[in-house]
Amino acid sequence: MGERLMRPGAAYVTAPSGLRVEHLDEPLGLTTPAPRLSWQLPPGTRRQLGYRIVAGDWDSGRVTSPQSLLVPYAGPALRSGQRVDWTVRVWTDAGVSGWAPPGWWETGLLDPDAWTARWIGPPDPGPEPHPVWYLAGGCDLAAVPDRARLYVTAYGVYEFFVNGARVGDAELTPGFTSYGTRLQVQTYDVTALLRPGRNRLGAVLSGGWVGWAPLYAGLPLGLLAQLDATGPDGSTTLARTGADWRVATGPVRSAELRQGQVTDLRRDTGPWRAVAVRDVDPVRLSASPAPPVRRVEVLRPVATWRPRPDRQVVDFGQNLNGWVRLADLGPAGTRTTLLHGEALDAAGDVTVDHLWGAAAHERGPFQRDVVVSAGHPGDRYEPRHATHGFRYVRIEGRCAEVAADDVEAVVVHTDLRRTGWFECSDPRLDRLHEAVVWSLRGNVCDVPTDCPTRERAGWTGDWQVILPTAAYLYDVAGFGTKWLRDLAADQRPDGLVRHCAPEFLPLGMHVAANIPPGCAGFADAAVIVPWELYRAYGDRELLAEQWESMTSWVEYAAAVARHRRHPDRAARRPEPAPYEEFLWDTGFHWGEWREPDSPSDPAGERAFVAALATADHGSLATAYLHRSASLLARAAAVLGRDPARYAGLADATRYAWQQEFLRPDGTVTPDRQATYVRALAFGLVPEALRADATRHLVRAVRRAGTHLGTGFLATPYLLPVLADHGALDLAYELLLAETPPSWLAMLDRGATTMWEHWDGVDDHGVAHGSLNHYSKGAVATFLHRYVAGIRPVDGAPAYRRFRVEPCPGGGLTSARGVLDCPYGRIESAWRADGDRFDLAVTVPPGTSCTVRLPDGTAADLAPGRTELGCRLGSPRPVHASRSAS
Repeated sequence: MGERLMRPGAAYVTAPSGLRVEHLDEPLGLTTPAPRLSWQLPPGTRRQLGYRIVAGDWDSGRVTSPQSLLVPYAGPALRSGQRVDWTVRVWTDAGVSGWAPPGWWETGLLDPDAWTARWIGPPDPGPEPHPVWYLAGGCDLAAVPDRARLYVTAYGVYEFFVNGARVGDAELTPGFTSYGTRLQVQTYDVTALLRPGRNRLGAVLSGGWVGWAPLYAGLPLGLLAQLDATGPDGSTTLARTGADWRVATGPVRSAELRQGQVTDLRRDTGPWRAVAVRDVDPVRLSASPAPPVRRVEVLRPVATWRPRPDRQVVDFGQNLNGWVRLADLGPAGTRTTLLHGEALDAAGDVTVDHLWGAAAHERGPFQRDVVVSAGHPGDRYEPRHATHGFRYVRIEGRCAEVAADDVEAVVVHTDLRRTGWFECSDPRLDRLHEAVVWSLRGNVCDVPTDCPTRERAGWTGDWQVILPTAAYLYDVAGFGTKWLRDLAADQRPDGLVRHCAPEFLPLGMHVAANIPPGCAGFADAAVIVPWELYRAYGDRELLAEQWESMTSWVEYAAAVARHRRHPDRAARRPEPAPYEEFLWDTGFHWGEWREPDSPSDPAGERAFVAALATADHGSLATAYLHRSASLLARAAAVLGRDPARYAGLADATRYAWQQEFLRPDGTVTPDRQATYVRALAFGLVPEALRADATRHLVRAVRRAGTHLGTGFLATPYLLPVLADHGALDLAYELLLAETPPSWLAMLDRGATTMWEHWDGVDDHGVAHGSLNHYSKGAVATFLHRYVAGIRPVDGAPAYRRFRVEPCPGGGLTSARGVLDCPYGRIESAWRADGDRFDLAVTVPPGTSCTVRLPDGTAADLAPGRTELGCRLGSPRPVHASRSAS
């Protein structure tokens, strides 16, 4: 292959690396007809001039282009089960490269007609609530095929077994989607598990999200599986689910994602009965664009104690999502109960009361696993059909002490690739950053959730505020894409966006009350999330895919603004002003949820939520309508569409907001920190008044005793707004504040993840609400963008161009940030010693960077590692040296 490209006198460089297909590493079972291919340029190069891809039977030839991300496959049409080996070489400023070490992808079942399996399930609801079913089939093979692929999906959560061996390392498959529209299919290479003769196939099926989500109450559990032998000439089906399969109950008696799993190891599997074969309304069956959920880490206890003689508490030292693995289950008949929790009561016992308030004891089992021992030496218990959010576990039902070596916490979440790191001279900020990382890890279990305990729902507002932070820490390109597809699938035809994606409650039903969806700042995730994913990963096709969802939401909100007026405004001004058609002031909105002065007790919260239904949220809602319209105009330009409609809407909503909520002295209505922050962050304040508005924001912070006063929506923007408007010192004061409400106060009170409430643990040590809620962790974006200084540049997605502009302060003497962007590794590391400031920047091949030093000096950097420095306050750098990457 290489010889055809050589020419006399050509310079050769090392090969490209980091080959990826649709944001994934060598995906098995891909259902994208024309996958997009990405690679990173060889070290020592600056820019790509062209590429040549060879993928299966397709040879692109030399293509003159700088594009190295998401290049579409343009070869012959792919067939189901086809493996494609591919490689690439590039022409760069340094010469032509060698061929990259080959990568591959393999297609799944691309055509619905390729599915010959039938949906099967239990014939009746089962003997107890949330039953778990065992399904069995098999096939006879004269010989083991060269390649065997198993395709599986389910309504529920399944584990699949071939000849007694569990298939794959994915957990909670097939994951949670908009079940009425689409299901995810997993593809497994089971060649090594097959043998000549009879092969036993089986699955364990529980309710999963189907059994938990009220929206899907009554949906029968079901399994769809097909085993194919794949060769050069196509595929042959060896086995499929159908009427010849059987179903029974077995040792896992019941499982519900939140309540827990009950297992009786004394029970055999049986009696076996015929399965029910079901005709299921067709939905789209496709591979997930995200990595699977896996067991990613195991934690050992840091302490154990007995709050009562019959109870043992184990502390794993870290709030996490997952389950407990237990060995030494005791004599036959020993019943061990595991209660998982984030907090302790005054007696040092595990409690979950803070998660439900007064209703805690009315909800039945919650985060509670039960195992009954069969008395067999070496038996271990590990639930696979329920996960829990916890730091502590209470062990009950056994007299003997559970040894520390016999209990482990298994961390379970989507196996995202880590991409970002931060460290600095202040260990408190390092602890804060680590708590943010764990908060994200606890809430990316197939769906970006609000918390891993109580609701476990893909709340739109929570995900949109944390997404920029998440994109620094992990590769969430495919994970975010999966979520957006569910959001669009559950969106109403008129454009209204539900509270969560996938939605888990019927329309008109909510966990707190009869609360309608379509809330400003939350539903705007339909626009903000695809835009932020585009900025981080350069996925233009995702913008195109989501365009209808994005525009229909904004058109819905604009129509509500145009046709409805808040009664209070109408009473004050019976004749509407002309600009009011762009003022969105009606409907239910969560508003600036969880500000420090909002109630945290159950009764106060219920009254607060009830008041939100009639409140005038015009300032917040109109601000978000402006924000989403502005982003739509920019997305239209990226997609080659006319941006005029949404640019005009953005201008009109900005004018309406200014007329209604901004005074000539720069004060805003309502006069709260969040209003100033949002107005400045969204560009609602004209340039002439920005200094005045900033001054009023600073005064609001000082009035609060130099404490923050923001909730979910404005907190991500608070410190950046202060830093960008001349109040960097105040931003650092808030970042480093040690009394509540503050981030460091959480850590001082024992937090290892971010809390739902600013006072998640009060002065008396009593917990309130969820203790693993990632939204307040958006502060980590300030650490990466302002402390370390790594910042994206508009118009250059995926960090093709970026800035490094550290903002030292707060007494810090050093900081380092690392980001593995799609083009390669970016690094910014600085040290301040007296009046001297030294900075080292690494720029990956194929990108460019502008550095701005604290003294105001700027420099444009090419790929490689560059060291710069200045004297703080001096006009020019004292040195600048560069080395090749």
